[in-house]
Amino acid sequence: MALETEGNNRLLQDVLARPGNETCADCGNPEPDWASLTLGVFVCQACSLLHRSIPHISRVKSIQDTWDASEVELMAAMGNSAAKAKYEQKVPAFYYRPTHTDCKLLREQWIRAKYERNEFEFIEKQEPYSAGYREGFLWKRGRDNGQFFSRKFVLSEREGALKYFNKQDARDPKAVMKIETLNATFQPAKIGNPCGLQITYLKDNSTRNIFVYHNDAKEMVDWFNAIRAARFHYLQVAFPGAGDEELVPKLTRNFMKEGFMEKTGPKHTEGFKKRWFTMDDRRLMYFKDPLDAYARGEVFIGSKENSYTVLSGLPPTIQGYHWNHGITIVTPERKFLFACETEAEQRDWIAAFQRVINRPMRPQEYAVEAHFKHKP
Repeated sequence: MALETEGNNRLLQDVLARPGNETCADCGNPEPDWASLTLGVFVCQACSLLHRSIPHISRVKSIQDTWDASEVELMAAMGNSAAKAKYEQKVPAFYYRPTHTDCKLLREQWIRAKYERNEFEFIEKQEPYSAGYREGFLWKRGRDNGQFFSRKFVLSEREGALKYFNKQDARDPKAVMKIETLNATFQPAKIGNPCGLQITYLKDNSTRNIFVYHNDAKEMVDWFNAIRAARFHYLQVAFPGAGDEELVPKLTRNFMKEGFMEKTGPKHTEGFKKRWFTMDDRRLMYFKDPLDAYARGEVFIGSKENSYTVLSGLPPTIQGYHWNHGITIVTPERKFLFACETEAEQRDWIAAFQRVINRPMRPQEYAVEAHFKHKP
């Protein structure tokens, strides 16, 4: 019996070594150590926990457990590549495929969409985010008091905008967000809700934040993918020669880094004030509170070819800071001075700035730089 078990587990390792099985079937994490016996896929531990939430669809087992011959045969007959060909056969180009670094909500809904709802085997099931029009109610955070209110949202590709209305019967929207500058990123920790989504758009070349959630996880992810679909179709028209691989990374983006730093004003004589900073591509924004609707100021971070540099530390004459780990950003106009609480934070911020500065500017970014308002 022991020899038979040992032989089965050795055969399982052979199956695991096949191409496609070396990463998690759902999030791409390397070296999966769990398997779904009912679906025939190898998954990581984090995704195995999500599979447990659909026990009627998926029964998981650790690679380290004792396996019998029939179970190994089942895994050999399917495997990650065959499962992908079945369950992901019609995933739209714009649909967000989460990785192991994404929030639980995105990973769980991706797993449910594939195996429970079979959304990528039957195109008609994709209507909620593929139709080019979506309307419904979301809980939106009030700008002044921090409370969430139910607001009607309408996304229309034909109008090129996402709108929301303060009153149910209102004719005119409270805000019109052009699809051209729209972004959405899940922020469950910041918003304090597992379905929390941060929507940003440009208004008069300044960033505006809207924080929303829905109590139904599928609804929230459908909204997110509907926004991605609208962005995808907008970019297809704006850049007719571009292929999917060029457009998909531009649909939505996560912020490069966020967190508290201290900053001083343009004269460098004012005391340092603690602010929440968000690095969104080449825009460094700072807020009094992480959930503020508008930034107190924005700094454009160009490239090294255009005389932008980042330095560790502050000039020796500077005073008034409480945190000791300084950063100096040199732009063609002036120096921006920041201080971090820890050396690790300083290192992470410098790395984020360096990534942007090392990247040459695209033609359209020169126009952004020219219009940019450096706010004190």
